[in-house]
Amino acid sequence: MIGVLTGVSGVVIGYVALKQARLAVQDCQQMLARQSTVSTMGGDLKAIRDVAVYRYDALEEMTGRLSFSIAMINGLGDGIVLTSINGRSETRTYVRPVVGGKGQTPLAPEEEEAVRAARLGLGPEIEPQVARR
Repeated sequence: MIGVLTGVSGVVIGYVALKQARLAVQDCQQMLARQSTVSTMGGDLKAIRDVAVYRYDALEEMTGRLSFSIAMINGLGDGIVLTSINGRSETRTYVRPVVGGKGQTPLAPEEEEAVRAARLGLGPEIEPQVARR
């Protein structure tokens, strides 16, 4: 019985991993297509060209999606993510560098979604349900 459960759970884990891998490959294909389009048109790959704003409720006490992360990325995937966490009594603002589409320091999930949306050209403002299919 334990062997059957182990086998079934292994198949489920494999299926989930395959689905995530397919999404990652699809994202990469879209990013490469956008990058090749700009480079063939003679655009400057170092100029900021992709911007996405991801709004969300960062704190339970605040609703209305007042917190946000803004990714500003160039054609090489370099740029910044600016994040503002808004609460009732204070607001905190962070900026994190992005190199090659990845944060130089670990990014929050919301910041990663903003970078992903910018690289895919889904901006300027994205809805949370649009951010991840």
